[in-house]
Amino acid sequence: MKLLLTTLAAMCTFGTYQLTKNSADTTEVTSSKQEIIQAKKPASSSKIQVAILLDVSNSMDGLIDQAKSQLWNMVNTVGKATCEGETPAIEIALYEYGRSSNNQRDGYIKKVSPFTKDLDQLSEELFKLTTNGGDEYCSHVIYISLQQLNWDTAANTYKVIFIAGNEDFNQGSVTWSTACAEAKRKGVTVNTIYCGDRAQGMREHWNLGSECGNGSYTNINQNAKLEDIRTPYDSMLFVLNDKLNVTYIGYGTMGESKAAKQVMMDKANKSVSANTMAARVSVKGKANLYKNEEWDLVDATAKDPAIIEKVDMKSLPAEYKNKTKEEVKQLIQQKGIERGKLQNQIAALSAQREAYIAAERKKNATKAEATLETEVERVIKQQVRRYNMIIE
Repeated sequence: MKLLLTTLAAMCTFGTYQLTKNSADTTEVTSSKQEIIQAKKPASSSKIQVAILLDVSNSMDGLIDQAKSQLWNMVNTVGKATCEGETPAIEIALYEYGRSSNNQRDGYIKKVSPFTKDLDQLSEELFKLTTNGGDEYCSHVIYISLQQLNWDTAANTYKVIFIAGNEDFNQGSVTWSTACAEAKRKGVTVNTIYCGDRAQGMREHWNLGSECGNGSYTNINQNAKLEDIRTPYDSMLFVLNDKLNVTYIGYGTMGESKAAKQVMMDKANKSVSANTMAARVSVKGKANLYKNEEWDLVDATAKDPAIIEKVDMKSLPAEYKNKTKEEVKQLIQQKGIERGKLQNQIAALSAQREAYIAAERKKNATKAEATLETEVERVIKQQVRRYNMIIE
């Protein structure tokens, strides 16, 4: 056992995954210098990369609704992956296919978002998606995503595609064998999710995914009603979320608009369901998953303690513009401490909420219908084991 633990520790240390320290422990406050200093971590280039390819042709409205909610559950699931107590970084990309208004020459395909860590932006793009009749070229969108996205070259990075839709898989000018060969060459696992009856999906060749890169084939009901179990912890999580938003200090050209988008996406996700919003709050409560150093001074200072020396003070919110840089540093420190406490409270409540939901499911003895959310979570939990990761 001692040898096993030593081996796992060495794998984590020498770059099996990019590790990011959790919660408020990402910083330590030094009273002598009155600034937030980022804890030094071993450098690593490994990461988890997930590309989501969604059919947006007619009858896929339910799939898009599920995808809006699924984003936060997926990030939460990956955020629970551990290697010696550390979590990997995650990047997510989004494609749509099957929209007749997209360029026919490009296979009616559109890259909605490249690989990104900006979860608010990605959520906004999901809420913008609408359906429109068109031809669905599955192999084409898989091949294009493999060609266009900046896939990591490390063999120990979990690189995965989830493609969801219906109609025959073998349509279009790009063959499945071509797409599969490219996926194997880049070490990308392809998982196919058919919207409809499992046997029908096999007749329409959606099980081909399991033949490429050790992927999987599954089916869902894209019109299934999303599970929304209310808990005694929801309202408090939402209150903590509002307090958390106040700890962000926008800066630069994006500061004001990004802070506004953060609140806007809170409202959008809450409009879907309490469950979706609670999952979003849980992600926002994890410092290693929800990072905004491009526009927030607290996150930016954790990454670069000297950032305030480079910032145009005129780009700060009105209440900070007339303060000295030393005063702003002290306020950043205070906001960082406050955020850490709130994130810890969110983490504790989220754990209680998950336990409550698990108990309710067991008490009701009902099996939830397969949805995009449940199947993506199940597949990820299985496949990350190949990369020496554990999701409890």
